[in-house]
Amino acid sequence: MKLFIFLLYPPVMDKFETAKHLEDLDAESKYLVHKAKEAAAVAYAPYSKFQVGAALLLEDGSYLTGANQENAAFPSGMCAERVALYTAAASHPNMKITKIVVVARRKGGKELSPATSCGACRQVMLEFETRQKSPIQVVMLDQHHNWIKAPSAESLLPYGFSKANMEN
Repeated sequence: MKLFIFLLYPPVMDKFETAKHLEDLDAESKYLVHKAKEAAAVAYAPYSKFQVGAALLLEDGSYLTGANQENAAFPSGMCAERVALYTAAASHPNMKITKIVVVARRKGGKELSPATSCGACRQVMLEFETRQKSPIQVVMLDQHHNWIKAPSAESLLPYGFSKANMEN
């Protein structure tokens, strides 16, 4: 039973911070939530009607945003997190990313919907952490409408795939 519990709740979960209300987040996270909401408003989501926005903070204090981009050939779309991350890599290749905030809402909806990063986005975030040799804090709204602040992408994907997997 102990092993089963460990697999469901890895020890790193103890390092997550939660906030019940947006007002309870730190000023930096609240600002990024605002920017992620703006990005979600311009998402191209004609199929799912689920608009996702991401805002990331660079080490110099500047920020970049991304919005999900759907396509009729569903695998060809791109999540907001990856749009923002790849934009950062292309426009600021030597700048570390310190934080990413993800928000979502139903098209036409006023309230935010719970949305956590998918596995592919977590894997991409983990690759960025590896490249920059420093963690990226991840802020998301969970299914209970709590703000979750994960200390790193690695904490969200403790058994991620890396270059080391291909070398062994």
